[in-house]
Amino acid sequence: MRSLSLALATLLLAWLPQGRAAALEPFLATYDAWYEGRHAGDATMRVAHLDGTRWEVELDIRGRHGLLGLARLNMGQSTVFDVADDGGRFRPLTQRTVRKALFFGREIDGVYDWDAGTAQWSGDVSKRRRNPVPLREGDLSALLINLAIIRDAEPGVTLNYRFVDNGRARDHVYRVAEEPEIVEVGDLSYSALRVSRVDDDDDETLVWVASGVPTPIRILKRDAEGDDVDLRLIEYQGTE
Repeated sequence: MRSLSLALATLLLAWLPQGRAAALEPFLATYDAWYEGRHAGDATMRVAHLDGTRWEVELDIRGRHGLLGLARLNMGQSTVFDVADDGGRFRPLTQRTVRKALFFGREIDGVYDWDAGTAQWSGDVSKRRRNPVPLREGDLSALLINLAIIRDAEPGVTLNYRFVDNGRARDHVYRVAEEPEIVEVGDLSYSALRVSRVDDDDDETLVWVASGVPTPIRILKRDAEGDDVDLRLIEYQGTE
């Protein structure tokens, strides 16, 4: 019976046309978190409307105690941002990262001052990353790039974003697959586009997005040694 349900879910979701996601809307998504091929915890991603044009996106990852190497998994990150009236621009306003560990923790806060044209971070950040970073129109935090990919991904296109986060600025280039592929998450399967980015140091980021789903189906960050951090969607729901 389960295999039949899975087959039906695959068939139904494969019929969905791939295209731009709907306008930004509040949601709460839950993920399984995997680390180096092992189930290591869980994560939530939330988008909430604050007021006017201001929104907030949050990602909270919780690693299970007792597994080595999970300090990087226990973290929370959030970005407050505003959205253009046409929904075509996300502009970060503040950013916060909290890393949670048994014997130490880190807190980093950033402010994007668009009037001054700079972004600057404080807290547990290195001295060189405390310097102001010049801003350009279109700059995004790491979390906002995830939302922008959902908004922009179409088969075969190349996506160019400028990452400005944690005292750094980098150009990020993503390539969207020509055709969707079936991605199984839990008891459901999605017809999803793979969006990939490869860094100069051979680190790789893969994001799968499905038409009509406001959050990534899967986020995989992989280094030269293999799988690193893997978030797999369990469920999502609107929160309005």
